[in-house]
Amino acid sequence: MTAEAISPERKLHWYDYIFINTNWFALTLRSQVLAGLVVPLLVQTFVGEEQKGTYFGTIRLWALMTALLAQALFGLLSDHSRLKWGRRRPFIFLGALLEAVIILSMIWVASLEGMTGYAILFGVYLLSMISSNMSQAGTQGLIPDVVPQPKRGIASGVKMLLEVPLPLVLVGLVIAPMISRGQMPTALVVTVAAMLVCMGLTMLVREKRLETAPGPLNWKPFLSLALMTAVFTVIILGLGQIVKWSIPALEGASRFVFGAIGVAAMAAAVVAGIFASLAVHLGKEARQNTPFTWLVISRLAALVAINNIASFLLYFIQEKFGLPREQAAGLAGTLPMVLGGFVVLFGLVAGWLSDRFDRKLLTFLSGLIGAAGVVVIVVGPNIPLMYLAAAIIGLAYALFNVASWALGTDIIPKERAGEYLGLQNLAGAGAGAIGAYIGGVIADASGYVLMMAMFGVMFLLSAGAALFIRK
Repeated sequence: MTAEAISPERKLHWYDYIFINTNWFALTLRSQVLAGLVVPLLVQTFVGEEQKGTYFGTIRLWALMTALLAQALFGLLSDHSRLKWGRRRPFIFLGALLEAVIILSMIWVASLEGMTGYAILFGVYLLSMISSNMSQAGTQGLIPDVVPQPKRGIASGVKMLLEVPLPLVLVGLVIAPMISRGQMPTALVVTVAAMLVCMGLTMLVREKRLETAPGPLNWKPFLSLALMTAVFTVIILGLGQIVKWSIPALEGASRFVFGAIGVAAMAAAVVAGIFASLAVHLGKEARQNTPFTWLVISRLAALVAINNIASFLLYFIQEKFGLPREQAAGLAGTLPMVLGGFVVLFGLVAGWLSDRFDRKLLTFLSGLIGAAGVVVIVVGPNIPLMYLAAAIIGLAYALFNVASWALGTDIIPKERAGEYLGLQNLAGAGAGAIGAYIGGVIADASGYVLMMAMFGVMFLLSAGAALFIRK
């Protein structure tokens, strides 16, 4: 195909929608394989059972903060790119190639031992976050750039299909079983092959070079985001350190005490982190628009639960059901596939509900439903009930994702919609960092069943914060 733009007057073919969105498949696939299976398994191998939660939480914290900044940086650079291939495809191409090399290098990393292995894994994983977010920054600009406004609903629907259920099916049915049989190198090769195919298809997008100069780079938004990220990171590190100091001092205390400390630290990180970060970026506006602040707090609390249930699922399954690492990896790959399927199924209903009922009420209910799903996870005595829990949390996530985002569009300043909606990305990155860094320490002291219960309380915090949102 020629590198010409898809204009509003030009008809989009069915394959255009696939080419535009196929790299979302690669990005989700990479995230599920690395964050959900490979990295936790390698951390467990390198540091042992007693401290795996703490060390995995540390690597997640710095990886997610790196991702937040990398995505913003490459998004800014791609906005100003005047390369012949277009604004977005060069970043997708280079990011995917670098990511392929980095993932394949993990085959060698897996052969290492001890803290040397952990240190090298730490560095390699941070490089992976940089390269993958270079690719993602380009990918998320394709729909606004090349799809006419009346067709973006269809394009977004294809994006959801390629981003959520399909890569999870590949992980659950193909890659996780490979890892469960001890074939991690083969699983990584399959992952890289699928990512390169997706990248190749994305290169067929009909994107053209930016003909007019976009003006000088405005670094102010990026520098503001960097400062926000720094403030958020310092808060998480500080509260995490308090938790680390508290555990030895309370040796012999009940698990309830440790759980209460963990919940208090997570809640403080969510509330203080958002208030402080938004104050850095918005100044007085943050105090004048408290509904938006509470919306981001609600989103962050829910994502702390959702993201970290998936991230620590492998360790939880090992503890609760006493499965060996490889067998637990198979189940840890299958359950997200079930959850993703129900997210898509319930997402259609959630969209209908959010157009007809109060969105604040639906956001509140999503937190209660999520907490109910966690109750099933914690008290369920067998594996079949874990699939039921995945379905319930899938319902909660679908309802939360649609209703809270739509609620955000209701309360933000319309003339600055892009800026305000972009600030919600802080919730996505901060969620994984808070739950992993603070929760991992508690889990090492009191177990992963307790950690899951803590995430249930975070769902309740999300529901409570939604009640403070006033239009």
